[in-house]
Amino acid sequence: MSQDSRAQGPRRVAVITGGSGGIGRAVAERLAADGQAVVVHFSGNPARAQEVADAVEATGGTATTVRADVADPEEVRALFDAAEDAFGGVDVVVNTAGIMRLAPLANADLHDVDAMIRTNVRGALVVSAEALRRLRPGGALVNFSTSVTRLSLPTYSAYVATKGAVEAMTPVLAKEVAGRDVTVNAVAPGPTATRLFLEGKDEETVARMAAANPMGRLGQPDDIAGAVSFLAGPRGRWVNGQVLFANGGAA
Repeated sequence: MSQDSRAQGPRRVAVITGGSGGIGRAVAERLAADGQAVVVHFSGNPARAQEVADAVEATGGTATTVRADVADPEEVRALFDAAEDAFGGVDVVVNTAGIMRLAPLANADLHDVDAMIRTNVRGALVVSAEALRRLRPGGALVNFSTSVTRLSLPTYSAYVATKGAVEAMTPVLAKEVAGRDVTVNAVAPGPTATRLFLEGKDEETVARMAAANPMGRLGQPDDIAGAVSFLAGPRGRWVNGQVLFANGGAA
């Protein structure tokens, strides 16, 4: 965090869970470029999170890093406490934290399924609950689903089930926070060139998925960060309770 961050005037503050990952990093850098101070959350790799914070500050932004287990309410409360202590409040929460374990359901390891449910569903609920307690008026909560809920790709059944839960809760949360001037939306990326997506896929599979997109390529993290920037910024205030499919027309 910059030494003079506390001395600067009021600014919007964003907490990005999974901020050290591919999409999370792009979101942190984009929101910082939009003028927001960013809290880069991580769960297990402090060096990668610090790289993101350093990159933000190298371009004139303000960032700090905080570790937490998104499925643990006490640790999530501490994450938000750290954001408020550092920057005075929280205006935007972007919940990119998630894990993906792929297998045909008949062969799926239930330990992997449980892990996805814990992070992708319980984690989203825990972070969302704390966000809706803390967000200041004018705030925005942006959760993450996936376009595979529409693409219906084999081996994704358990993962899609966890993300379907995120889509289902989004409009409900928007109504639960009515009157607070806080929006709740979700972004559903299509296939995006991140380590999470590319892991375990051969070049032929990746090329086939890229060619199947009407835009002729995979998404890039910056494509998804642009959608988040819209929902988190002043031009997205009339979008509420929605799932924005950012996928180049794939679904």
